[in-house]
Amino acid sequence: MAKYSFEFKKKVVQAYLNGEGGAKYLSNKYKIASKTDIQKWVASYKKYGDEGLMRSRKNENYSFEFKIHVVELYLTREVSYQELALSMGVNNPSLITRWVNDYRITGPDALKPKRKGRRRKVDKSNNNISQITSNDNTEYIKQLEDELLKLKIENAYLKELRRLRLEGIPQNKKRESSTASEDHLN
Repeated sequence: MAKYSFEFKKKVVQAYLNGEGGAKYLSNKYKIASKTDIQKWVASYKKYGDEGLMRSRKNENYSFEFKIHVVELYLTREVSYQELALSMGVNNPSLITRWVNDYRITGPDALKPKRKGRRRKVDKSNNNISQITSNDNTEYIKQLEDELLKLKIENAYLKELRRLRLEGIPQNKKRESSTASEDHLN
């Protein structure tokens, strides 16, 4: 459930627009956590009317080109996420924040649509490499590289553990155990 109802938001926005007080005063009066929430509501209401205060129930799918365009706008201009969201018609500024952060970490590939669901198991009798697209291929290679790295780390760890165990056994105990076994054989 949404933290604040549409009716409540509209009441606070109308109070702000009617000059009953500033954002800080109204946030204290209506027990709203932050005055920035009120400022966001007012900006959204001014831009979109009642629709700006309603919580969107639909999952909007944005194209790769649109995401890149929004990220480039944010990076090239000194504009806040809120202002950019209002100007581009995105009802959730934190979505733009996530796009920008993903773009900074992994580059443009992070904004491409991701396949949903489980990976299809490859039928061993039907190994047709031409069916694998280049995008799936690079994703698969990345997974294999990650798995290889994990296995190398595990292997190095086990080798070091074995070395430490062997160092822990004193040399004379090795000799005693080997001579005792030789005496036992004789």
